[in-house]
Amino acid sequence: MRSEELPTKIRALVVDDEPLARSNLAVLLRRDPEIEILRECASGAEALAEIRSAKPDLVFLDVQMAECDGFDVLEMLGGDLPPAVIFVTAYDQYAVRAFEAGALDYLLKPFDNARFDRALERAKQKITHGREIPRRPERFAIKSTGQVSFVKISEIDWIEAADYYACLHAGTKSHLLRRSMSELEHELDPAIFRRIHRSTIVNLDRVRGLKLGEDGEYEVLLDNGIRLPLSRRYRKPLQSRLGIRDSHS
Repeated sequence: MRSEELPTKIRALVVDDEPLARSNLAVLLRRDPEIEILRECASGAEALAEIRSAKPDLVFLDVQMAECDGFDVLEMLGGDLPPAVIFVTAYDQYAVRAFEAGALDYLLKPFDNARFDRALERAKQKITHGREIPRRPERFAIKSTGQVSFVKISEIDWIEAADYYACLHAGTKSHLLRRSMSELEHELDPAIFRRIHRSTIVNLDRVRGLKLGEDGEYEVLLDNGIRLPLSRRYRKPLQSRLGIRDSHS
């Protein structure tokens, strides 16, 4: 790929708890003049903070790290995933989970220069293309004891605050996600998901109507029969979005 195809350098982050592994990746990356290494991180927690602050284009992410592994990092990032994530590990059993979590590629140690170059080229192509296209998450990673599962955002009916978590209601199932309501409101497509209460976000495709109660407050009625309180703060924006004239003030 010619350097003029990229308007700016690709900003990369290397994450591995082994110093030698970090050094090897950095050496390979420095061969490419289109790459700028932002930092080498020795832990998942360090990587999480750096990704949130520096917003790298490309992350080489180790899977197995103490306290906060590669999957923890992706789960906590949610919809703020970098444009390209390449997992780097000595264990092949994580490959399927890595791709399900949104990884672009999976480098199995030990790998040769040719394999690394193929992964890097894929990342460069994806990043170049993606710079023109705004991204929103298509699914959330839900971590429970011993496993990580994924919930398609299109399947979520409504979301409620649950202390330091958000509870995703999808059909007959519910899932706890380590994310605040304000973060979710920012990540989700506002054309589909709308805040209706300080503790509730609803999928507009599931809304059957609004009902005015005897107390003068509205409830949002969902297709599945669920009724959710609609606060006055969010009532008019919701009615406008649904094309409903406000005859009650």
